[in-house]
Amino acid sequence: MKLALTFASVLALGAYAIPSQAEAAPKCGLNTGQAATGKPIIVGGIHGNAAPGDFSASTDAAKAYFDCVNANGGINGRPIDYRVENDQWNPELAAQAASKLVKDAGAVAMVGNGSFMEMAVNAATYKQEGIMAMASACAISECFESSNIVSTNQGPLPSNLGATQYAQEELGTKNVGCIGLNIPNNGPWSCQVSIDYMKSKGGDGSMALLNPSAPDVNSALLEAISNGADTILMNLPAGLAIAVLKAAEEQGLRDEYKWIAPTPLYDLSVPKALGDYWDGHVYVNAELAPFQVGGPDAKNWIEVMDAYAKPEDPRDTFAQSGYLSATYFTKAMLEMDPADLDDRAKVTAKIKSIAGYKSDLMCGPYYVGDADFHMPNHAGYMLKIENGGFTIVRECYEFESAYFDKHIALEKELGLR
Repeated sequence: MKLALTFASVLALGAYAIPSQAEAAPKCGLNTGQAATGKPIIVGGIHGNAAPGDFSASTDAAKAYFDCVNANGGINGRPIDYRVENDQWNPELAAQAASKLVKDAGAVAMVGNGSFMEMAVNAATYKQEGIMAMASACAISECFESSNIVSTNQGPLPSNLGATQYAQEELGTKNVGCIGLNIPNNGPWSCQVSIDYMKSKGGDGSMALLNPSAPDVNSALLEAISNGADTILMNLPAGLAIAVLKAAEEQGLRDEYKWIAPTPLYDLSVPKALGDYWDGHVYVNAELAPFQVGGPDAKNWIEVMDAYAKPEDPRDTFAQSGYLSATYFTKAMLEMDPADLDDRAKVTAKIKSIAGYKSDLMCGPYYVGDADFHMPNHAGYMLKIENGGFTIVRECYEFESAYFDKHIALEKELGLR
């Protein structure tokens, strides 16, 4: 875990600002226009914000939505008392934050969590205390392979796989070289499924892992090439992925290989940073709806942020995820008897019963279920960097892997297939 703490910032998706689109008042919860005045419902959230990185966008967006809910009738008259803690990328502080919110304050649920550190540290605590964390910014295995954590974002494993699948099906990829970070619960975990996918299709793959404390992108690129890759999968944050592409540009490698990446490279500043050389040559998977899709929830998200968040709060993928987690939590709580909202066991049971919630921000239905794993978001979009922006080249498609067999079985059990 020391590696994740040292280099967590490079795993962040990055803030890609988008212009305000608010044209109407946002719709939240009961949408009564009257402030909730009943007994508050205590809900917690933890993010990591300190050197080396800021993951607060998810809790910022969740707070904005909850503030909107409270201004519109709350949860059947009861306002949400949303309490957020910063773990500062410190494992001891992460444990203390969970203890403060879950044990001391008596939160009935955690919503909008965005922190590599706290999810690894607190997964066992959430299970022991019988509380669900409806997270929004996950990128490590513990977040997706735990009984009491579920996230609206995909994380690197599905997004890498989505990029690899598209390349195999549409670009003729036979051998993928996955460049990732040598953090066991991130890089190797998420690269391996893409390699397994290629082998299942008669192809091959390998991984070249960067030392997080001193990443040498040139060496990793050469290692991927030497292993026979015809496609380079940049399982990296935007900054390091750009560094790989710049190194390839210096060596004139653009046309000799195919270049693909998961969601972190979906950053509106990336096309300009890469320049004309890479225009039309880089493909990126997007785990939530690209900004140009603009469905009802996508528009409402911006309206909520404009009305209730700070101007400097990011309007990015993590903020979309935080908004989704908060809306799904609110929807579930509105289906409960208000008198039961202080009973954590009943709240947890209700969250675990969620099945079939839908949003234009996600390709598939959101569900939880009573399981030791949760990854409801495993379908996405494929984009191509061109003309200074991102063009959608494949709309919502499911990712194919034996990894999802158990998820599909659960979806069938819940009547979602």
